Amino acid sequence: MSGWRGLVVPLGVLTAAEVAALAAGLQSDSLARPSEIAAAAGVALVDGTILRATLQTLAAAAAGLAIGASLGLALGILLGLFRTAGRLAEFSVEAFRPIPSVALIPIVLLIFGFGYRMEIAIVAFATFWPILILTQTAIAGIEPRLLEVSRALGFGLGRRVAKIVLPAALPRLFVAFRLAVGIALIVAVTVEITGNTLGLGYALMDAQQSLRPALMFALLLWVGLVGWGLNALLLWAQARLFGPAAMVEARP
Repeated sequence: MSGWRGLVVPLGVLTAAEVAALAAGLQSDSLARPSEIAAAAGVALVDGTILRATLQTLAAAAAGLAIGASLGLALGILLGLFRTAGRLAEFSVEAFRPIPSVALIPIVLLIFGFGYRMEIAIVAFATFWPILILTQTAIAGIEPRLLEVSRALGFGLGRRVAKIVLPAALPRLFVAFRLAVGIALIVAVTVEITGNTLGLGYALMDAQQSLRPALMFALLLWVGLVGWGLNALLLWAQARLFGPAAMVEARP
């Protein structure tokens, strides 16, 4: 029951907006009543427009996330295990990490042109850094005696990572992955607004340029619902895999 209480404020705001728009006789090319937004969302769901754009965005976000997370995980493990390498890479990481991913659009456009390859490359860049940094931090938090035991047993790097590092750091790595999923969706939609003619971002721009504010706001709200749904799914998986302790640790 407590989960439904969070709907009180948004429903109240939507009701107030509907009443205010009706009272003012709203006729606008940039605003729409909540009832019009709901109607536009229903039409877009029935004809498949929203679902098709959602699948396109999620496919690009997932591909970029797979590349960025894989590279970030591998490098984060190496920098976490070998402290000298971590100190040597510190300046480079801190110099490149603050670069906004969307600032790469002009450069990546020159390399890949418009389309999915550009979007995937930028999503990969954006998700690489949080995975790298949080993986390195997770490795640093492993009990040092576990690593000492693995050395005493003569484990090579591969066995040390598989037997000691990943099992010990997995709950924190999952939190990093959950963060990266949100970043991937945000960056994918942003790139589609400027550099891809498919996906939710392009659908948003197309609705805005064709003066269909109801559809534009419906798409905007849908992006939020998709992000909420992905996070809820990952929170459920996190609780099932690692139990309540991991959930408490993951909260800010």
